[in-house]
Amino acid sequence: MYYIAGWLNGASFNIMNSPVEVPYKSFIKIDRKSEISIYIQIANQLINAIQRGYLPSGTKLPGSRTLSQLLEVHRNTVVAVYDELFAQGWVESKPNKGTFIIGENIEKPFKVGDLEKNQLEHYPKTTEFSFKISNILDNPFEHSDCEYHFNDGIPDIRLTQIDQYSHIYTSILKRKGNHKMLGYNHDGSEFFKKHLSQYLNLSRGLPISRNNLLITRSTEMSIYIVSEILLSKDDVVLVGDLSYFSVNMIFQQSGARIVSIPVDYDGISVDGVREICRKQKVRMLYLTPHHHYPTTVTLSAQRRLELLNLAYEFGFIILEDDYDYDFHYDKSPILPLASADHHGMVIYIGSFGKSLAPGFRTGFIVAPENVMAEMRKYLGIIDRQGDIVMEHVLGEMIAEGEINRYLKKSLKIYQERRDHFVSLLEQYLGDSIHFRKPSGGLAVWLEWQIPVNLMLLTKSCAQNNLFIPRTLLYQNKDLTAMRLGFGNLDFTEMEKCVKILAQMTEYS
Repeated sequence: MYYIAGWLNGASFNIMNSPVEVPYKSFIKIDRKSEISIYIQIANQLINAIQRGYLPSGTKLPGSRTLSQLLEVHRNTVVAVYDELFAQGWVESKPNKGTFIIGENIEKPFKVGDLEKNQLEHYPKTTEFSFKISNILDNPFEHSDCEYHFNDGIPDIRLTQIDQYSHIYTSILKRKGNHKMLGYNHDGSEFFKKHLSQYLNLSRGLPISRNNLLITRSTEMSIYIVSEILLSKDDVVLVGDLSYFSVNMIFQQSGARIVSIPVDYDGISVDGVREICRKQKVRMLYLTPHHHYPTTVTLSAQRRLELLNLAYEFGFIILEDDYDYDFHYDKSPILPLASADHHGMVIYIGSFGKSLAPGFRTGFIVAPENVMAEMRKYLGIIDRQGDIVMEHVLGEMIAEGEINRYLKKSLKIYQERRDHFVSLLEQYLGDSIHFRKPSGGLAVWLEWQIPVNLMLLTKSCAQNNLFIPRTLLYQNKDLTAMRLGFGNLDFTEMEKCVKILAQMTEYS
């Protein structure tokens, strides 16, 4: 027998025999401004009550007229509710008796006190089952309401020509022949891969075809797929000291052991890599050779050749991340290691359209066809639908030369911002810091020459409307440094940021 304690005088009643006394208004809330029909709202909340055991099997529901009066709705609305419950198999109608809940009886009787503590619209806060918890993947990114922000080198989306991209996107959707793009296609746009492979061949010296390309959503997704395919538990992965924290998290989550290699002004130490390889089996070397993250130094041409030879000699994979290849100012960019790889030891990843708004970017992986076949299988599981329309837009931008025109225009702006930013650092911080003017990229690596507590400094900056995320801070007994992005700031904004930073440094 199932009971709900009465609302009045602590009375109890049998809800099977006293349907009118069930406090329906306590768990049926009607939103008359909602776009969802009232009868559907009521039906869904009754089903919720049935599923949670507040209306057990065998409970008699009020007549349509009675319930309509209780809920202050039209009787036809309640009729529609009961029709919906009947259609879904939650109730049955017994001639001359009424409408009853059907299904399995619950074991535990519910009381009104339970109903008050567990409102039906509240979703459970915790599970009754155990699951794996990853401390490695805790979100390292912070947000702030400060007016001014430093980041690690993100382009300015205000420079993006949204109207032009929107026109191309709309044009593609209107072509009847392109409607098939709206279906599932995890392998990406063949049109985009054709033009991207040609673009990478001409701009980065990669003699590839579309069969060597995998299109992903981001650099992080690319590295995740590579890790899942190529890394096993306890595999040794070499990274620079320092390295990109987000990538390290992915490697650690895959079970790999990370070993740091020193980095100087010519990039990662080849001698350091060789020494580790002679002591233990190395599975992978992760590099950002064009502009090492976070220090922005460029890996020298001589070291590039030496690392390729070491990879072939010791059999380790080079994972080359060219995250900001498009941003170079003073000279032509150095070609990727992958362009000189004759033995299939390099996996090359990057992002296309990084100078555009994030919604217009895509990641990619370049690799020999045999490993590419396995990566396509994995991508088909985690991203079956892809974004083939956007890829087609990017393909047209390459084919029409629009991406080159935009890069040429934006590079001029970013170069002017770099020059202005470094002049501001020299003007306001002077001998307190040391840095090298970066030849490319959208960030400056800044090392303090005076004692500074970076956590206290950033806290003081935040109190003065300048947000500096913890992910930009690098401090230990031998180093006090920051990676400060300038690409997202115009001249006025960066001057205000540097002034605040300089003023707060004096008090830290």
